[in-house]
Amino acid sequence: MASPPSLLPSAGEDDESQREVYEQLRQLVSTYPTVPSGLDTPYYRHPDGWYTFLPAMVSVMVAQRHFTARDTDIIIATFPKCGTTWLKALLFATVHRDGGGAGGVEDDAALAQLRARNPHQLVPFLEIQVYVRDRAPDLSSLPAPRLLATHIPRPSLPASVAISGCKVVYMCRDPKDCLVSLWHFLDAQRPEPRGDVGEDFRLFCDGVSLVGPYWDHVLAYWRWHVERPGQVLFMTYEELSGDTLGQLRRLAEFVGRPFTGEERAARVDEAIVKACSFESLAGAEVNRSGTVELMEEPMRNAEFFRRGVVGGWPNYLSPEIATRIDEITESKFRGSGLVLPTMMTM
Repeated sequence: MASPPSLLPSAGEDDESQREVYEQLRQLVSTYPTVPSGLDTPYYRHPDGWYTFLPAMVSVMVAQRHFTARDTDIIIATFPKCGTTWLKALLFATVHRDGGGAGGVEDDAALAQLRARNPHQLVPFLEIQVYVRDRAPDLSSLPAPRLLATHIPRPSLPASVAISGCKVVYMCRDPKDCLVSLWHFLDAQRPEPRGDVGEDFRLFCDGVSLVGPYWDHVLAYWRWHVERPGQVLFMTYEELSGDTLGQLRRLAEFVGRPFTGEERAARVDEAIVKACSFESLAGAEVNRSGTVELMEEPMRNAEFFRRGVVGGWPNYLSPEIATRIDEITESKFRGSGLVLPTMMTM
């Protein structure tokens, strides 16, 4: 199978007008209220009530104007640090699998791609990889299915996503593990690491974090799933970790690529689980030494593979902090019908 086409931006014929759009939006976003982020630049508050850095917010607005979804698209949506990299790998391997033909499962072209390229290169983010560098690329000529990803909150998604009826796969994670993973990720970007999660905890609970508030982000996609379960699949990191094979089959069925009896007999689905495991992905040479561009800046692929465990938060959060997050979660989700696996033991 030929390598899937790149979805990353390329130069267009109307570059000057695209740059003007970006500049106009930069000026607009610069007038928005700001809050400290703990990094070199502040968060800007979107009119829909969430925060992010100025370049990413501009890219979100460009995507709102220019991205035209198709009914064959498949879009992964997550709050940051909720297993996005893992889900991208699983989706890519599932959609583009060929079983390896005579060469067997190990020669599957999609799995070969995962050994050679980081999942973020194979399933790029709309707002931090596609609509960047003052470009609004035309994606209309790309063959179906287009695999894309986003952290954009549901209220700010390009309107065409809902209208098109394209498939959306949403995954969330225990907010305590999410906070710890996000803290590690952001601390690595700080000139002077904090070494303590306390300040990040306060901001997280106040809804001041990347595309936060966490609870609003999760609830909006959950309610969309409840309203349109045929369009939006809702998954949790904990369920995926506990039954990866079963959840992979669920994902494959949802995106219209169910595993056949012959494929199950040949253990194609099991091969995908193994190839996309934390150990396999983290151990690939491209993820040990390579980089990927996010918001025009190179980031080491290794930064996307820390531990990948469920329930690691007690090593970093005090019982008081954990209780506070659990209380907020129970209060925010009350009456929604959403119960995270980790809430079942509360």
